[in-house]
Amino acid sequence: MSIKVILAVMVGILTGYFFEPSFILNHSDLIIDIGLCALLFFVGIDIGVNIDVLTKIKKIGFKILLVPFMIILGSVFGSILAGFILGFPFNEAGAVGAGLGWYTLSSMMLATYSSELSTLAFLSNVVREILAIMLIPIVAKYIGDLETIAPSGATAMDTTLPIIARATNPETAIISFVTGVILSTSVPILVPFLISL
Repeated sequence: MSIKVILAVMVGILTGYFFEPSFILNHSDLIIDIGLCALLFFVGIDIGVNIDVLTKIKKIGFKILLVPFMIILGSVFGSILAGFILGFPFNEAGAVGAGLGWYTLSSMMLATYSSELSTLAFLSNVVREILAIMLIPIVAKYIGDLETIAPSGATAMDTTLPIIARATNPETAIISFVTGVILSTSVPILVPFLISL
């Protein structure tokens, strides 16, 4: 799966470089929305086929909230540690990490504070998503199913959900979706809070 994703990105780069397909670029938002909805539709079918999955999720109960909580802690404290090494104030580094992979929102929220920080948030969260896309199958194979959610961050409910569902199982896909929703909801709260410290 990782090789297919890398090849798809490379073909996209080469197509954009040599052909500049203006029709695709002018309608890229619509094409991405249709593709994402189709992927999520098939993930939904996969979950619906496995009816016992919802029963298993109910048995887990509130412990399901530990997954997003630990991802938030790991992301924020990891970025604070990286910021310390690179010489950034803890609040700025923490705010970048609080983007949780949602590069468009976090970079826009930090743009009013600093263009440098906004760029850093954008790049670090884009790189997080790219790494997640490449690493999810490897993490699923060698570490575990639930652990595939962490690299994705907020994208666990949309862009990386189909990859997680394919690499793991329907139960993990549901936990991934719930985690992505919670993380996406947390970004607009955490980023302004941390940058204001």
